[in-house]
Amino acid sequence: MACAAPAFLAGFVQDFTESISPRGRLVATGVSAVLAFFLMGAAIRYTSIPALDWVVSSTAGALLLTVFAVAGIANAVNIIDGLNGLASMCVMLMLGAVGYVAFQVDDQLIGLLALAGVGAALGFFLWNFPSGLIFLGDGGAYFLGFLVAELSILLLVRNPEVSPIFPLLVCVYPAFETIFSIYRRWVLRQQPAHMPDGIHLHSLLYRRVMRWAVGDRSAKALTRRNSMTSPVLWALCMSSVLPAMLFWSNTAVLTGFLLVFAVSYITLYWRIVRFRVPRLLRFFGPRSAPLDDSDNQKT
Repeated sequence: MACAAPAFLAGFVQDFTESISPRGRLVATGVSAVLAFFLMGAAIRYTSIPALDWVVSSTAGALLLTVFAVAGIANAVNIIDGLNGLASMCVMLMLGAVGYVAFQVDDQLIGLLALAGVGAALGFFLWNFPSGLIFLGDGGAYFLGFLVAELSILLLVRNPEVSPIFPLLVCVYPAFETIFSIYRRWVLRQQPAHMPDGIHLHSLLYRRVMRWAVGDRSAKALTRRNSMTSPVLWALCMSSVLPAMLFWSNTAVLTGFLLVFAVSYITLYWRIVRFRVPRLLRFFGPRSAPLDDSDNQKT
């Protein structure tokens, strides 16, 4: 909790004052990661990737990669916090996977901490989904992301039999969303990587599958469509969490599932952004208008 304080407080202050820049929040989360590195020994020392293994062979390299990973996951959870129940359910799934593997290797401490995180997130989830009565805010999102990242690293540190690819596959949905967002903004749109936009995968699903602009525009109806989008992305998150739980010690298989997820994500995004919504997803959308309505192409 002491190590998490800088990450949480930076987000918490931002929620109330909007005075902390994205860079400032990343720096604060990096400070939290540094504290955990030295106070708890939460360091990435092995990655199964030869080039990175050479980097983390030194203390400085391990510190650099650990800070990058922790700050990245915390920021990634904040990025997917755009729909009722989305970030909190994904965090519960990720912590559940970490807890499951912890108990498989008889690490009671990490298992119980992960279950405590699931319980805390569930208490929030019941008020957030589907009605959106309370929200995570940056403080909640950064804290939960930090918790997932640190417990994942400590699981590896304390249990070498767990593949280092396991936590990467567990967190690949928010992590890949972040990487893809940076690529989209920086390379495709030639904008600063931290510049917000409205074309994250969850935003596109809300607009083009749930058709937020079609039919009843009351607050209740819009909230319902917002919430109905989240289960689609819960399924996407589970598509990586489940194989990670099943093959937590097999690096080769986990790497294969990483590649499958990346291809699946890009294919899904490509189809939705071009109004070619997969037939299975049409079940979730309203029936009052066609999914390729040209009027909505203005979005």
